[in-house]
Amino acid sequence: MSTLVPPAGGSAEPEITGGRTTAWLRELPQMRNRPLTSYYLIFGSSSLLIVLGLIMVLSSSMVDSYTSTGSAFSLFQKQIAAAAVGLPLMIAASHAPLKVLRLIGYPAMIVAVALLLITVFRGEEYGYGAVRWLEVGGLTIQPSEPAKLAFALWGADVLARKEELKQLVEWRQLLIPLLPGCGALVFLVLLGTDLGTTMVLLTIFLALLWVVGAPGKLFVGMFALVLTLAGIMVAVEPFRIARVTSFLNPEADASGSGFQLLHGLYALGTGGVFGVGIGGSREKWGFLPHPESDFIFAIIGEELGLIGTLLVVGLFGVLGYAGLRVASRACDPFVRLAAMAITAWISVQAMVNIGTVIGVLPITGIPLPLVSAGGSSLVPTMLGVGVLLALAKAEPAARRALAVRGPSLAQRALSWRGLGNAGSSTMAGARAKNGSRPTQVRTRRNRRR
Repeated sequence: MSTLVPPAGGSAEPEITGGRTTAWLRELPQMRNRPLTSYYLIFGSSSLLIVLGLIMVLSSSMVDSYTSTGSAFSLFQKQIAAAAVGLPLMIAASHAPLKVLRLIGYPAMIVAVALLLITVFRGEEYGYGAVRWLEVGGLTIQPSEPAKLAFALWGADVLARKEELKQLVEWRQLLIPLLPGCGALVFLVLLGTDLGTTMVLLTIFLALLWVVGAPGKLFVGMFALVLTLAGIMVAVEPFRIARVTSFLNPEADASGSGFQLLHGLYALGTGGVFGVGIGGSREKWGFLPHPESDFIFAIIGEELGLIGTLLVVGLFGVLGYAGLRVASRACDPFVRLAAMAITAWISVQAMVNIGTVIGVLPITGIPLPLVSAGGSSLVPTMLGVGVLLALAKAEPAARRALAVRGPSLAQRALSWRGLGNAGSSTMAGARAKNGSRPTQVRTRRNRRR
């Protein structure tokens, strides 16, 4: 046996540390193939985005909150309350069985359509005649945000049932009732002049068609229809035309339509590589409109610099990769479709928001998922992440790994009421499959008695 002999006057610790680092780097490719990798990647990246979002909402909203209410923490308190509501919902969704997730899409879709209908007639109007918000019990909500999750779950179950029944043969079977359902949501959202949410809903629609294997001609036709619809929506509203022209040349109307984009770019440029520090933003002092919501990415760039913006982009990249990993490894058609739909929703919305801030896309007015202020966006997105966590645990390898671990904390907590037996039986079956002998253990105990 060889022994580690430290050099004269030195220590062996550097060699040990280097050996551990080398071993960890060697194990890194193997970690990617572990059963619960997708679950931990989704949980870790989303948790970091939520925490970072709370910090940046506090920093970016202090000035406007103090000006409006006399308290620098008024908007941050609302965001904390929304996160407190979203956290148990996310945990509950992550433990929900697939059967429940499949069934919940139908009532969720009905509720979403009903709320959007009420918003059309009783909604609150803000800026440019947009009617997107609804007063419910003293709270202002935006019904189009939970409609994204409702459509993703409902659409995934509709196509999954057709695939299970071998009904996905003709193009009509692909589009009915998926297209009418999407059309109803899009029409109601458009009545509130919400182009950004419309594009996200259409993205979910296209993602579902892509996963289910729609014919190339049908997919291209639907994609062309989406682009045509977007062009019509831009052409019929003067303020959208102004946004497109300001996107192409913001300096032409620096004090008007190009004002927000220019000051967002000023914020990013001021931040440099390392930023001016949390709380040190200048643009949030009345220069940049909506610094806590639509343009919070600009404040991140100003206060945390290029490093902070790359961190946010990287976290969304990890979340998107993990979601695609779940969809690609799934055997169940619903898991595959729902994972892809939710991943497309969050990833595309993040890319559109970031693209508008850095000036490569016209301003659409959609928030940065999990980061921007607004409970109407945060709570449904956290719920969607919880569903994605449940889908990650439904991977075949993940199921086997969780079965070997035994019942979860929630199952053990409910075992005193006789509700944890399912987890125990699953664990026993998994142990028997792995070569253990639970039956013999019981026999020995009986003999002792």
